[in-house]
Amino acid sequence: MYAALVALTLASCSKQGFLDQTQSTDLNEQVVFSDSAYTINFLSSMYADIGFATWPKRFGGGGLDACTDEAEGTGLGSINTFIQFATGTVNSNMITKDAWTTAYTNIRRANIMLKNVPGAKFGADIKVRAKAETRFLRAYYYFVLLEHYGGVPLMGDSVYRKEDIIPATRNTFEECVEYIVAECDAAAEDLPWMHIGENYGRVSKAACYGLKSRLLLYAASPLFNGGATVTDERLRSVVGYPDANSSRWERAEQAALQVMDGSGGQYALHVDNETEPGYGFYEVFQLRKNSEYLLARMQASNSDLEGIWNPPTFGVSSPGARPYLEMVNAFGMKNGMPIDDPASGYDPQQPYKDRDPRFANTITRDQSLVFHRDGLARRPVNIYVNKTDPNNVTSGQDAVYKGTPTGYYTYKMLNRDVAADWFNTYTPRCLPIIRYAEILLNYAEARNERLASPDQEVYQAVEAIRERAGLSPYQLRTGLSQAEMREIIRNERRKELAFEGHRFFDVRRWMIAEVVENSQLHGTEPVRTSSGIAYQTIDVRKRVFDQRMYLWPIPQSEVAKSTDLLQNPGY
Repeated sequence: MYAALVALTLASCSKQGFLDQTQSTDLNEQVVFSDSAYTINFLSSMYADIGFATWPKRFGGGGLDACTDEAEGTGLGSINTFIQFATGTVNSNMITKDAWTTAYTNIRRANIMLKNVPGAKFGADIKVRAKAETRFLRAYYYFVLLEHYGGVPLMGDSVYRKEDIIPATRNTFEECVEYIVAECDAAAEDLPWMHIGENYGRVSKAACYGLKSRLLLYAASPLFNGGATVTDERLRSVVGYPDANSSRWERAEQAALQVMDGSGGQYALHVDNETEPGYGFYEVFQLRKNSEYLLARMQASNSDLEGIWNPPTFGVSSPGARPYLEMVNAFGMKNGMPIDDPASGYDPQQPYKDRDPRFANTITRDQSLVFHRDGLARRPVNIYVNKTDPNNVTSGQDAVYKGTPTGYYTYKMLNRDVAADWFNTYTPRCLPIIRYAEILLNYAEARNERLASPDQEVYQAVEAIRERAGLSPYQLRTGLSQAEMREIIRNERRKELAFEGHRFFDVRRWMIAEVVENSQLHGTEPVRTSSGIAYQTIDVRKRVFDQRMYLWPIPQSEVAKSTDLLQNPGY
């Protein structure tokens, strides 16, 4: 019965399936919740916005990728959110309102759903699942608010109308954390670890515990764990915990273990080093169903990312962000060593030789092979400037300064056999929101911070990521200090989770944004001459970071509605 109702919902939604936007109607609440199909359709409307915050085209030309030190945005002719973050001009009047409005819109939907579930026209077992899914989705949208703004007003189960006085006092950070934890735990009790068949992709127990893991890791991190600088005492407990407490790392560690130990092996890294080193890292993003996705935005077959991240002549007219050289250099060698280690074998004359296999599956560089509709085959991307004839310097449409300001394109999650502008080549990809690799890294980070020095469990979690990546050897040097392991874990997060929306929040919760986002960032100019190719480092952008940018400003239009809604520090 539940699957049948989902099928009705899918039929009534747009082509991307139950997680895409449903059609708005003038049906009233009584009609919607007196019809089982309409009711499930209403639930699906809350799924539709999942992943909006990490969508790479958020803000029009780069999303969160371009708001941090991962990549340079495109569409620079207009003032938008990523330009504000790049230039340090973030302000409450011009910042996008999407995090605030989209989250609270769905929280209100959730409260309407929960009010009406008891009288819904379907069986008791479906009511239990629908309620659990709704509670998770409400928690998810509160987490989106928390990671952007810190503590926010909690609405409880109330459904306010426009003529009502809506509470605007911000709850403390701790109250928001505990509320989200409680909702995740409650939802998890009534959900399976993994859905199958037509229900695959709906919220599961793993998604509940995965969100809890991320939440508690953030809560234990320096920014929120007593680290925020606040001069307004009214905000001290709103933007984070007012005191630092190292025991919060243990709680984050235990939350990750709920996924690692509780699922009975249903979730694991997708590993394939037989096809080629690191093939599992590539393939996992091409599979609609896999062992690694705890939560994803489900979609129909598509070429969405190819249409954003490929070079211009490969079918892209509305591009996304382009990686900085600093992002490129985060990828070490296939022997597991960083490129600045004298023993790594890195050759600046052949900078892309023998690199970490994740590099080629994340970054398009000069002469990378990318699928093109001409001949339906992979062909080299010409990013170089041709100076073989000094009197006639030329470069193509995909070259540095023309197609990309950095000399690189993003390749993360792209399908090797899909062209952006060819109507019959698509991938079944679904966009990951929480995956098992993140849980391993959450666990490793929390446990490493809790202990005086990393133990075997920390090593195993990090080495599992490196082994799946195709590094050989993948093992880390023994006897690492806590600080040394911390840097390795942070670098593994940077590589493994690149362009999935993590970096923006990671550098903030670690409180290193004032360094990595307050510096000159670079690109590469490949120059072809009669004697070969030279790779010249170029300046791309001097990014500016102000400490107030650790949190987003609440949109001024919202603050203006009530004197009870306090603005974040510095805005």
